[in-house]
Amino acid sequence: MTEATNPSQLRVGKDKDRLSIAFGPDKTYEFTAEFLRVQSPSAEVRGHSEAERKTVGGKRNVRIVSVTPVGNYAVRIEFDDGHSSGIFSWDFFHDNGRNKDAIWAAYLAELAAKGMDRDTPQMR
Repeated sequence: MTEATNPSQLRVGKDKDRLSIAFGPDKTYEFTAEFLRVQSPSAEVRGHSEAERKTVGGKRNVRIVSVTPVGNYAVRIEFDDGHSSGIFSWDFFHDNGRNKDAIWAAYLAELAAKGMDRDTPQMR
């Protein structure tokens, strides 16, 4: 999908627990730091195939340390748990913004199925 243009605004919340990104006047998405961390498009989380994908738990209180541009197409987000290898493209924000509720529900179900939770740091 390539609907993404450069965002008109990208803002980290004052408590560093959320990020909002606007694409023009009528398309704004807001994400918690936890959502972005557990859905990170990094090889560490996503792997190189679906079979390698990891479920990340225990990130309820993770915070954003920095957001750095990557060319004209993405940003790298560094989190206070040391994770910084995800490159979040504008398409990532569009796709996840539109489908955030379903993605989050699937994540919570996956945590429960694996005996994990949002407060105990684990990766499986």
